[in-house]
Amino acid sequence: MPVSAPSRPVERTAAPAVARRVFPRPGRADREVLWLYLLTRVGIWATAGCVGWLFPADGQARQPSSLLSPWLQWDWQHYLHIAQDGYFPGRAGPWTAGWDNREAFLPGFPLTLRAVHAVVPHWAAAGALISFVAGAVAVLALARIARRLLPDQEAGRRAVLFLLLSPCAVFLAAGYTEALFLALALPAWVAAQRQHWPAAAVLTCLACSVRVTGLFLAAALALHFVLTARGRPARRAAPWLLLPVLAPALYSWYLHTRTGDWMAWKHAQERGWYREFHAPWEAWANTWKAAFGQVQPTGYALMWQAELLAMLVGLALLVLLVRRRRLPEALYIGLTLWALGTSYWYTSIPRSTLLWWPLWIGLAAWSLRRPAVQSVYVCVAAPLATTVAITFLTGRWAG
Repeated sequence: MPVSAPSRPVERTAAPAVARRVFPRPGRADREVLWLYLLTRVGIWATAGCVGWLFPADGQARQPSSLLSPWLQWDWQHYLHIAQDGYFPGRAGPWTAGWDNREAFLPGFPLTLRAVHAVVPHWAAAGALISFVAGAVAVLALARIARRLLPDQEAGRRAVLFLLLSPCAVFLAAGYTEALFLALALPAWVAAQRQHWPAAAVLTCLACSVRVTGLFLAAALALHFVLTARGRPARRAAPWLLLPVLAPALYSWYLHTRTGDWMAWKHAQERGWYREFHAPWEAWANTWKAAFGQVQPTGYALMWQAELLAMLVGLALLVLLVRRRRLPEALYIGLTLWALGTSYWYTSIPRSTLLWWPLWIGLAAWSLRRPAVQSVYVCVAAPLATTVAITFLTGRWAG
């Protein structure tokens, strides 16, 4: 009696096959990118170690600070408190004197921190591990996007180099949201380029739980779908594009149950960081006055000068993307600039450049046409990145 073949052997391997198609195994070019990433991590952690020795918090200390202590700065404290105690510990909240406005920070990173802490007991080590792993995923995805857009196989490595030597690159190593956001957003864009919309939507939804910039990514994803998706299978995938809205909607609902305010996130941003709406020209004027009006100490004035420069870079990038008809990326950058450019004054735009993957790919393309661009960038950006890293790690960062 003949033995019949298995009825549906494909079903058992369909999911792994899809994963391999959307996110193929790392090849030689990917391994080169990971080596570059590892070398820069060694450099930035060596800088942190030197800061702990040379600039201890206690100037009279007879022993150097721990390797992790310089990273316990600024926004890290908000993420740590949320991960440890939640958003409203002991019924405290916006109605409490001295409230820290922690609801301004989305829950994606604190939840990840709490989960990793279950395995890594030291909170700072858990945060550093998240950023280290997430950064590796991000640079792999960035390299693949670059190689897909540019014909030269060197494009991926160059785009990653420009990102890792950017002036604010220290925030990719800190216990902050930038690395985790990129580890979700860039693979989402890879999936969208490969027309795998469910994977792109799920990753974008997770990115929306980490940073509000995820909503701008969702808008770009929707436009990319409209411009590229064809046929009935694509139309069936269209409902997936609504998924990214779920993360901010659930967070708004959660805050409403605790505060009675559907806009609690925005109001916390306004109270703590002057992010109430102002016309773009008012925001520019206020930032210009802070930068050049001699009303701020020189360190703060320099910070706002960097904000203005970053805004100009963003506007130039936006114009270039529109001219090249890369409209989804232009929408992402345009919405980001609108959000950052309509507060009382500019805040954290240099940090946000880390999330502008078209910028790093554009610099890679420029350097392939004009090799001197890479040399000039390295000579200028590396000292700036070191200065910003030391400023941040010594607790003197104000942006």
